[in-house]
Amino acid sequence: MARRYRFVESILVAILALMTPIVDGQTVIGPPANPFLDPKDDPYNPLRYITSNTLTAIAFALVMLIALVQTYYTFRYGAKWMLAMVIGGYTYSVGFGCRFGLHYHPDSEGITIVEYMFIVLSPCAFIAADYVLFGRLAKHISCSTHVSLPVQKLTFVFVSSDVTTFLIQAAGGGLSVTHNQAQRQRGSHIFLAGLVLQLVSFTLFSGIYVRFLYRVYTLERGVWERDKAEPWYRDWRTLAVTLTISCIGILIRSGYRVAELSQGFQGYLATTEAFFYTLDTLPLVIATSVYVLFWPAWFIKDGTRTVHVEPKLSDSL
Repeated sequence: MARRYRFVESILVAILALMTPIVDGQTVIGPPANPFLDPKDDPYNPLRYITSNTLTAIAFALVMLIALVQTYYTFRYGAKWMLAMVIGGYTYSVGFGCRFGLHYHPDSEGITIVEYMFIVLSPCAFIAADYVLFGRLAKHISCSTHVSLPVQKLTFVFVSSDVTTFLIQAAGGGLSVTHNQAQRQRGSHIFLAGLVLQLVSFTLFSGIYVRFLYRVYTLERGVWERDKAEPWYRDWRTLAVTLTISCIGILIRSGYRVAELSQGFQGYLATTEAFFYTLDTLPLVIATSVYVLFWPAWFIKDGTRTVHVEPKLSDSL
């Protein structure tokens, strides 16, 4: 119990570090009277551009719609083990909501901190959901032996790595969203380390998943084709493809974030809004919306190993 409290306390400390501005005691010149005249050269505008309300509205609507539909699916069809993705969708939408505020107050440090926290850290929940889904899928088709690690250990290891990288990014983000150059530089390095570790971890996970599918395809042909005669919403391979698409979207987003921060907060990637929507938002929207079309509970019911009886192909074998 004490370990659990310490774990919760560490998360709260990291979040507080992210939300608390750093004050170095130095005299700082105030922001420009009109922050809209030259946002690109405004040192008090971390984004170096004025956020587009149109793009923000589209992104907010899509992310919120996905979260609402997944909420309905969770309570209507099951798969409460996907709640991490559902909750992450709501927190991600909060980040986009803050971008409306940044449009009118581009120099607001408080809004920037909250926006940055929810936009950058929410995908950790999407990643955690994919980790859990892989384990469920392996058990569903009774092919856990083809996973590189025992399924429970694999889920625990990768979810733990997800939490760890979340805390590292939160700590680095708390230092980086300030007006103190030295603190920003230090926070940038910490945050980049968290992103790199997250990318490495998820790449390793994706490799294990691809290897799993390959081994099932080559060594378990009966399992691979057992749902061939079933409708798509009962064919486990549909869910496997869905998870694959989600992984690809997350990998694209993670690679973009690493490249972005490698250039620094004032780099071309970080200060160009188009890159944010095409390489961060769009891949994550795809990674989550794909489950709106193929909700895991349609294939794997809560509390059971399989959704339906063994198909005729398996019986004939």
